Amino acid sequence: MGTSIFNRDFGIDLGTANTLVFVKGKGVVVREPSVVAVNNYTNEIISVGNEAKQMIGKTPGAISIIRPMKDGVIADYDTTAAMMKYYIEKVYNRRAWFARKPNVMVCVPSGITMVEERAVIDATKQAGAKHVYPISEPFAAAIGAGLPVWEPTGSMIVDIGGGTTEVAIISLGGTVTSKSIRLAGDRMDQQIIQFIRKQHSLLIGEASAERLKFELASAKNDSTLEPIEVRGRGLVTGLPQTVKITNEEVVDAMKDTVEGIIEAIKQTLESAPPELSGDIMNRGIVLTGGGALLKGLDKVISKAVEMPVFIAEEPLDCVAIGTGKSLDYMEHFQNSPNVAKRNRL
Repeated sequence: MGTSIFNRDFGIDLGTANTLVFVKGKGVVVREPSVVAVNNYTNEIISVGNEAKQMIGKTPGAISIIRPMKDGVIADYDTTAAMMKYYIEKVYNRRAWFARKPNVMVCVPSGITMVEERAVIDATKQAGAKHVYPISEPFAAAIGAGLPVWEPTGSMIVDIGGGTTEVAIISLGGTVTSKSIRLAGDRMDQQIIQFIRKQHSLLIGEASAERLKFELASAKNDSTLEPIEVRGRGLVTGLPQTVKITNEEVVDAMKDTVEGIIEAIKQTLESAPPELSGDIMNRGIVLTGGGALLKGLDKVISKAVEMPVFIAEEPLDCVAIGTGKSLDYMEHFQNSPNVAKRNRL
């Protein structure tokens, strides 16, 4: 199955941290940061994705680095639409793109408002889509993780992204109960920055905080992880400075976010129907998203809720894969009144 003009529908995981595009028959073909560099004087877009991310913290006054998605929703409409157009045109050349406008499945947080959902639909149509079908992030993650979402059995998914953590129990093609919290990867980065500022009087950037999260962080203390040197600006001297950060410090910095995620899981389990609770106890909880890669998180959650917890096979791609696979069930998504109305416009 290719990307001819007769088969051009695709799925987009429009995330706070990264945007992924899934094309039927090809898989994930775009995976880049949701970051845009803009000229402040002309409003011209200078670069998008990886190139723009490399500029963070290093730009002159004439250039702004914008993250158009915040906490899983559109914070900057025009920049989001321009960013999506850029990514879509990376997949299809411009001439083929206008041969037949595609249908697009795009993921949205489960706690999104109707206004926020309309913004996502409109931005995707502005980027060139014919019809747009939003799918809730945890539902897409569950499909991508291979859970039996269409069967009369309970499946529990926890998708820990950049802006939000989505917790949901799914059965018979629908979400039975869900919770969306704004505690996820970005919040972990900010907590690391704040901790180092407070404890070491050192100001570090987002890139350094993200490196510490990937290389040194864990959900509980891990003595096997060696301290890492991090560079920043000393708040006392104002000069460049280097300090060694330990795993224990990073664990302490991110403790509130980990505890918040566990609390959201407990609240979702408490609101589940008893019949589905039994299914989840037998099947366990599945973790997806970048946060699922946090060392030891599965074990910490498992101990807290006293049931098995598994990490999905491709946690970073689950939402994008599920968004693309859901194109096979288009009729299931096109009956939403809000979606039908927006697609007629």
